[in-house]
Amino acid sequence: MSPDRTACLNATDISRDVLLEPADNQRLANVCGQFDEHLRQIERRLKVNISNRGNRFRVSGSEAGADTCEQVLQRLFALSGDEHIDPERVHMCLQEAGMEPAPEVPSADVDPAVIRTRRRALRGRGQNQVNYIASIRSRDLTFGIGPAGTGKTYLAVACAVEALEAEAVRRIVLVRPAVEAGERLGFLPGDMSQKVDPYLRPMYDALYDTMGFERVGRLIERNVIEVAPLAFMRGRSLNDAFVILDEAQNTSIEQMKMFLTRIGFGSRAVVTGDITQTDLPRGQASGLSHVIRVLANIDDIAFCHFTARDVVRHPLVQTIVQAYDAFAAQEAAAPAETPARQRRGS
Repeated sequence: MSPDRTACLNATDISRDVLLEPADNQRLANVCGQFDEHLRQIERRLKVNISNRGNRFRVSGSEAGADTCEQVLQRLFALSGDEHIDPERVHMCLQEAGMEPAPEVPSADVDPAVIRTRRRALRGRGQNQVNYIASIRSRDLTFGIGPAGTGKTYLAVACAVEALEAEAVRRIVLVRPAVEAGERLGFLPGDMSQKVDPYLRPMYDALYDTMGFERVGRLIERNVIEVAPLAFMRGRSLNDAFVILDEAQNTSIEQMKMFLTRIGFGSRAVVTGDITQTDLPRGQASGLSHVIRVLANIDDIAFCHFTARDVVRHPLVQTIVQAYDAFAAQEAAAPAETPARQRRGS
């Protein structure tokens, strides 16, 4: 351990030895990364120091940081025999270590944390994602609310594909409000499909990942999968369908009511959004913020809330979300402090 890294330790920090067995130089190199880049990544995230000699690692830092570091190192070593460890995999292990663990499931039972499609199986990461998957499977209407990067849309689309392949529904309908994110796009050339595709691209990407490009194209041609802007839902009744409304924070109160009343017999609906990223005109209320209050006490409707801890994108995304949350909290507290300061000044 270098002197400069040792100096940053506090008096209350601890040191712990972690032994990775069986000793295997190739797997250890996979865990550590080129020039120990994976160890440095773990150090930065957990605010610990890591040194190693062979398969024996010394972790120094807070007790919580050392606990998490040991868990991450053991997890990476378990994976190192079957896959190449890259910074993204290290990030995912760090994210999972920071989440509330999902409940253990007996091997004889169906794992509620796993979504199974023909192309791949997806596992929910952390308790919030597991609860979200369970709610989608058991409720006719589920709301997934939280910051970007928490898997709200991706997991909903994967559940829709699972339901379609199990013949629980006959079609998938993916819906988004066509609202520009602060830009004025002006005239867009092309037919209606080409005009709205840019707004719906994230949902196409999730479909391609879970079903494959060619199969998605065939199902869209047969109208088994429909991807449409929210305005196209007015006047329709969707039976035996899995319907997903994405970016729901950009719906008006009237649009949200209109969408929810489209749900027909044998259908299941998922609504996803982030109430902190509304692109509606200034002064217009978000239908998502409103519906949380309106439907909060209905037992047959599930509300699943995600936080910055559930972010599964680049680690900087989690930091950005946390910074915005902290700034918003400071802004909200500032007006309450002003009268007190004024009284003291008088």
